[in-house]
Amino acid sequence: MTSAAPTTHTHAESTDPHTTRTLRVLTVATFIVILNETIMVNALPVLMDALSIDARAAQWLSTGFMLTMAIVIPTTGWFLQRVGRRTAFIVAMSCFSAGTLLAALAPSFQWLLLGRVIQASGTAVMMPLLMSSVLALVPMSHRGRVMGNVSLAISVAPAMGPAISGVILGFASWRWLFGVVLPIAVLIGVMGARMLRAPVLMATDVEIGDGATADDDEGAAPAGALDIPSVLLTVVGFGGLVYGLSHIGGEGEATGTAGSEAAGFLLGLPMIALVVGIVGVALFAWRQIRLQRRTTPLLDLRVLRHGAYLLSVSVMALAFMGLMGAMIMLPMYFQEVRGMSTLEAGLMLMPGGLIMGVLGPVVGRLYDRLGPARLVIPGSVALACGLGLLAWSTTHGPWWLFLVLHIGMSVALAFIFTPVFTAGLSALPSHLYGHGSALLGTLQQVAAAAGTALVITVMSVRTATLVAAGGSPAASLGGGVQSGLVVATVLAVMVAALSFLFLRVQVTESDRPVVGH
Repeated sequence: MTSAAPTTHTHAESTDPHTTRTLRVLTVATFIVILNETIMVNALPVLMDALSIDARAAQWLSTGFMLTMAIVIPTTGWFLQRVGRRTAFIVAMSCFSAGTLLAALAPSFQWLLLGRVIQASGTAVMMPLLMSSVLALVPMSHRGRVMGNVSLAISVAPAMGPAISGVILGFASWRWLFGVVLPIAVLIGVMGARMLRAPVLMATDVEIGDGATADDDEGAAPAGALDIPSVLLTVVGFGGLVYGLSHIGGEGEATGTAGSEAAGFLLGLPMIALVVGIVGVALFAWRQIRLQRRTTPLLDLRVLRHGAYLLSVSVMALAFMGLMGAMIMLPMYFQEVRGMSTLEAGLMLMPGGLIMGVLGPVVGRLYDRLGPARLVIPGSVALACGLGLLAWSTTHGPWWLFLVLHIGMSVALAFIFTPVFTAGLSALPSHLYGHGSALLGTLQQVAAAAGTALVITVMSVRTATLVAAGGSPAASLGGGVQSGLVVATVLAVMVAALSFLFLRVQVTESDRPVVGH
């Protein structure tokens, strides 16, 4: 395994057309694999009938995916350093394609769940791989533009999942959710593996040694042996967190026939898993800090010493909590309250996701010119206003107002995610790119589970209260969705408050943003 070329050399070569094409292939690959995280949202009722399973079992098709992602992603920083970029890509796309094929042909629920887990194992590697590749190969002056394309994969794909699944299910069986994706994944996997043979990429296969900048305060070290206790703690910690949060929300939805039932469930197994997860994450962090002092940690937490990175992951986590909470509720609201079909619900959500994707490169170019503050602040304020109006519209607005507000929120999210990802990860020295991307991806999974749990539990308890007061099921659910969207609005207000701290983030001559004083 070769050491990295100096950073300036890497950046100089980033304008090579072959490198540009390769980064595009990696971006498309990441979009395809992350899309599958939320593609099952609209399919769960269909699968319950087709596979003769109950709501709790069906939920595992989404929970299992998120759970696997949360467990595997913390190891990807070590994995990328150990095997290099091309091998990591081949492993990721092979796992994803194998899992997709198994899911498409699954004769039973158990085989479908196994396929989802294998899919998620490959997906977990792709986001850190793409992020670290962009940061290693693209100079600061063009990084915003390229990261705008990256945001298409990271933030747009989860938002597009319910919309795309709704359209596919409107014309074909649930198996085509995987049948449509499989040939695209195989083609992209073959193209990417061939392109990653290029010398410009092989020369920077691992960002260590010479790849670190002269003013880095942490020394880069080659990846050591895999620390098994750390791996086990990721299973207990991050796995427990995601399982507990996911099932608190999911069970709240399923058992929300009485407020006392939803409240009582919080004392059950998911709450125990949540407590175990918190303890496991604390022990995982303690062990990484110990390993940092004498050897190579599985996940280097020194990324949190960089103020711009810490601010960025905080804003990302809160924004993703609000986004995923709203995305889970809206298809349910459109179908069960507004009486729309699965296809109509998918079409309602599709324009916003497409516009977010189109705006990614535009916002990236604006970032290169304006920096993060002038984009994140108006974007976060607009997001809070949009979610607040969306909550009001559940009982007062026509259907077309939801479409307009969803598009407006998507524009706001485009102005948040690209600058946040770029400023945060660019704040890190080169040898921490993989670890920074891995931690960001892990927090994204935890935030998605937490946001879903929070808004669904609030929605369920409020719906149960309205039903007990004599309301109709549809009207009561509408009131519950409204309460959930109010919670999402509060999260967006917190994002807006934090966004003003980006006024202190500056781009320095060392090619890294820092938090000024």
